[in-house]
Amino acid sequence: MSKTIYILNGPNLNLLGKRQPEIYGHETLGDVERACAAVAEPAGFEIALFQSNHEGGIVDMIHEAREKACAIIINAGAYTHTSIAILDALNTFEGPVFECHISNVHKRESFRHHSYISPRADGVIAGFGTEGYALCVRRVCSLLGG
Repeated sequence: MSKTIYILNGPNLNLLGKRQPEIYGHETLGDVERACAAVAEPAGFEIALFQSNHEGGIVDMIHEAREKACAIIINAGAYTHTSIAILDALNTFEGPVFECHISNVHKRESFRHHSYISPRADGVIAGFGTEGYALCVRRVCSLLGG
């Protein structure tokens, strides 16, 4: 079995640390990747972090994960609230899926309260800042015996 955890990020998350730091904080995706690796590596797992501003790119990453990953952690950004295509792709993945949001989406605009990812997610973390990603990694390691 693969020991690689895919961490997938949607639109605008390439600007993490620069875009609306009052909501999303000052950490970058590089910081997220290092924090997740610090949790995963001692448990014998690897991290593969990806980001795409395009819905199809995220779907392609999920398809690749079917062959290369043991779990998916996904912050689909705005696609969380709009993309049936991403849900359909996640439904083809056999391992655990965790949905992660930096901000508490339920405390924000009402359109952010619905998630197309949640029906497939084995767990959801929202509002823990970028620390939520490492919490998801910790859970994957616990579930998969790392």
